[in-house]
Amino acid sequence: MRISLPAARGAACLLLVSGSIFGGFAFPQGSQTARAIDPGVRHAATDNGPPIALSGLAADELAYFEDGMARFDIVEVVSGATQRQGNGLGPRFNSNQCSSCHSQPYMGGSSPARNPLLRVASADGASNSIPWFITANGPIREVRFLESNGVYDGGVHNLFVVSGRSDAGACNITQPAFTPAGNPLTGRGGNSNLAFRIPTPMLGAGLIEAISDSAILANMSANAAKNGQVGVQGHANALLEGNVNLSANDGSITRFGWKAQNKSLLMFAGEAYNVEMGISNQLFPQERDETPLCRPYNVTPEDTNNMSTALQSGYPTAALSDIEAFANFMRMLAAPVPAAPTPSTINGRAQFIGAGCAACHTPSFTTGAAIATGSSRSPSPALSRQQVNLYSDLLVHHMGQGLADGITQGAAGPDEFRTAPLWGLGERVFFLHDGRTSDLVAAIQAHQSSGSEANTIVQRFNALSVAQQQDLLNFLRSL
Repeated sequence: MRISLPAARGAACLLLVSGSIFGGFAFPQGSQTARAIDPGVRHAATDNGPPIALSGLAADELAYFEDGMARFDIVEVVSGATQRQGNGLGPRFNSNQCSSCHSQPYMGGSSPARNPLLRVASADGASNSIPWFITANGPIREVRFLESNGVYDGGVHNLFVVSGRSDAGACNITQPAFTPAGNPLTGRGGNSNLAFRIPTPMLGAGLIEAISDSAILANMSANAAKNGQVGVQGHANALLEGNVNLSANDGSITRFGWKAQNKSLLMFAGEAYNVEMGISNQLFPQERDETPLCRPYNVTPEDTNNMSTALQSGYPTAALSDIEAFANFMRMLAAPVPAAPTPSTINGRAQFIGAGCAACHTPSFTTGAAIATGSSRSPSPALSRQQVNLYSDLLVHHMGQGLADGITQGAAGPDEFRTAPLWGLGERVFFLHDGRTSDLVAAIQAHQSSGSEANTIVQRFNALSVAQQQDLLNFLRSL
């Protein structure tokens, strides 16, 4: 998969590769002031997939990985599918396929350069309009409403409905109103009641799941004094040390999602199946919209374990529900492969640490003893005692008014977000929780605003020489 960058950035990247930009940075037209530039999405032989399982998986683990990967790619329909896994879309949904949202640079990643939702909106005769913030070259976005009828909401309001589809019978419900419109590419402006999220990449997610709570807390404690000197604090999204997690089940640290709101990959999969595709399951057994004429075909939960199918087929993997299969795929999906180091990226890593970026973006953790899907008693060598070079502390931090989305989830408040893991950043097209930019420099600058814990660190980045900034950007794009 090759990524089509906007013309200006694409030209800059070509010049950078050919050596026509002096010292790795550009002189903008009409200006004699040099500035560092984002090298853009990197293209290496390892960047285009297909999805690779963790090394060291046993044969049974690999079988479950491959089964989950196949289901992750299924296009869901409302009714009439030949396979049970294909039934249940809607009645309100954001997409009809897990892999449509998680496909950059390959299945399991993040939002692709070419947005598939324009095609999804009219699939099978659906009569949906395209929301103003969904464009051909823009990111996939889900939308949350800050309030509904004058009361705090914070929940996802789906982009599309199944009305008009050939497999949806007499269902006739209406899309939400997302107007007035703003800037379609950045998502800025327009309806002030909307808050956007783009898909988080799931590459290496099983390794993140296998990091112990005690390791996260130990890292936080060990760096608290040093981080405090630059204004970085952060806390776990958990019922710990006075942080109230409003959706806590057991009080332990949640770590998946933009606000670290989901505890596990199974919870992540179950919520996404219901919220993003409208498919009820054993974790979320009720429909989000129970309009009678819109659910004439399927009993709930639509996704369950399939014991009889497994017995008839002779394949143990068939016994699992879809959400269990999705979780297995994500759990055993390998982490992104960084580019080979160069003198520039080696120096860039030093600048990254020296500027204080590592105060939040912790370079690595080590996993505990973890189970994949093979033995229910013996730890999986592929997940256990592994170094995880994720560049995240898995804590949530105040990011200031400029990035605040007004949404509270658990102990993560309106301007707090989980430190985004940076591994795989070189392969991403869109940045920040709402995908407002494809420019890495703009993403860094957006970390600075009133109330942000990153203000001092951005100031340090700005104080670097242009060559040092360029090395830092090259390092980030190498991850």
